[in-house]
Amino acid sequence: MNRMFRSGLLALLLLAALAFYHFSLHPAAALMPIAPVRTLSSRVLLVPLDSRPPCRQHVVDLGRIGGIDVVPPPNECMDYYSQPGDTAAMRDWLMQEARPGDSVIISIDQLLFGGLLAAREQAAPPARQDALVAYLRAFRTAHPEVPVYAFSILPRLTPQDTIDGYDERRALIAYSRLVGKRAAGLTIDDSELAALRAKISDESLATYEAHFRENAELNEKLVALTKDGTLTRLVLGQDDGEPYGIPNIEKSSIQLTINELGLTDKQCFLTHGADEIAQTLLAAYVCERHDYHPRIAVTAADPGAKTRVMPYMAVDCATVAEEKIRLLGGTLANEEEDADLTLFLSANDSDEDSLDTRQAAVNYFAQKLGDANETTHEKRSNADGTAHEKSGAAHAAASSSSPPPPIALVDLSKHFDAAEPLLPLLIGRDIPLPRLAAYAGWNTTSNAIGTALAATAIREACAHDALTPDEARALAAESVRFLQNRILEDYFYLKADIDPINHALKKAGYTNTADLDLEHNHRWATQMLQQKLAQQTTIYKHTKSLRAPFPVPQAGEQLAIYDLHTDASFPWPRTFEIYLETTPYFALMK
Repeated sequence: MNRMFRSGLLALLLLAALAFYHFSLHPAAALMPIAPVRTLSSRVLLVPLDSRPPCRQHVVDLGRIGGIDVVPPPNECMDYYSQPGDTAAMRDWLMQEARPGDSVIISIDQLLFGGLLAAREQAAPPARQDALVAYLRAFRTAHPEVPVYAFSILPRLTPQDTIDGYDERRALIAYSRLVGKRAAGLTIDDSELAALRAKISDESLATYEAHFRENAELNEKLVALTKDGTLTRLVLGQDDGEPYGIPNIEKSSIQLTINELGLTDKQCFLTHGADEIAQTLLAAYVCERHDYHPRIAVTAADPGAKTRVMPYMAVDCATVAEEKIRLLGGTLANEEEDADLTLFLSANDSDEDSLDTRQAAVNYFAQKLGDANETTHEKRSNADGTAHEKSGAAHAAASSSSPPPPIALVDLSKHFDAAEPLLPLLIGRDIPLPRLAAYAGWNTTSNAIGTALAATAIREACAHDALTPDEARALAAESVRFLQNRILEDYFYLKADIDPINHALKKAGYTNTADLDLEHNHRWATQMLQQKLAQQTTIYKHTKSLRAPFPVPQAGEQLAIYDLHTDASFPWPRTFEIYLETTPYFALMK
């Protein structure tokens, strides 16, 4: 039984014990069931990076928080894993579907290649690029009043799958890193570089380098389209970045071009990440519509969290956060007291002994969000047996209809292990999770931070409007639904459930859980996923953390979740991500 499997089992047993304690000894308060529905008053057409939920469904869900009908293409146009999308059909759909009053968010990789995986493998000769440029100009001519927010992803350092020799791929990666270091002005060992070059065939190196050259040419054309107004805004993302490599050379070059053309952040922006960019662009669009430009504080209990470089990242957590804040149109606040909202970073690494800092993080959230059980001056025991007294401020956050400060929690794990995140400790302390503005703990830092900030910014931008009680309830309900979706996937599935599921698949004969045969085993694999997640949901939904009331200040009342259902499946033939539909059932507190 490996480490991650043991961690998932321990997490399940812990939550089962908590659920028994809370559900048996703390009966729920009287509730009045309601079903708030958000009115969708505008449309955004979305050409997603690919068909995975973070790139498509999350954007649709965030749109509902913002009162926006996000319309993705028909399924028959979309990619499916290694099968590219139908780019011609996608372009026809977008041209025909757009109408006055719409805005569009476009993935260049989808329109040009048919998705991110296809973009990693296919070539983009000048004629193919020019055909896309002509299409974008034609779209602008046909729909001059429709804003076009486009994004494109720089190639990652990892070689294309067509270069399939194990030793040659390893040599290419090491070679790319050394070339990147030399380009950054660092001293490298020329003999090591030559030895690596000798292991790489001329054909493979030409294929690898051509990919970056073609992408650089494409980005130059996209920047020019932004300069002349064909594109309203362009975001260039760095996929699975590293501190040094040939991708960073391309990134530096395109940044120089942007600077020389005098383009602003609102016109052209470079960022780390890929999957979350459409979410962040939607949030920037919502903030702009509501004239909401948040001051955002970034804080952490662990002094090393901000400067820690997590897996698949070229920069530390604080740098990623600052980028996403600027992309949203916000500014970085030095202190929480001066901020409109707070991003709390938990980025734990058991190898660096950072787990002990989680208790300070729990105390932070107890102070900011309150406690699901206590009243003023009540005492209870901490996990270490010491008594503490709840402050009046924390009690006010817990029991009144006044809003707690908007805090988004990014809960990262260096080893993608259920023993590292903060969430189970918050549940153990009865921290009222529905009072969080957002939660994200996806395996990639840029994805998690971008998602959490997007959800929070959209919620807060809309909350500043004059809302009727029905609108306020619907806004709160959609925000909490997205929050629970992220908790159940990013922690319960990705940290606690995925390893036991992979273990069961391997026992059944799968040697590669990233290449499942869902044509013949979809029902069995999906049933196993649903059963595992249903077990977690049954335990979680009986905790005081989930059932704690949360305020709807515009309506002067409180809501609570009295039940929670989930439906899950594998969107692609691999276990790395799931399609998850979380349905919380809400009630007014009597």
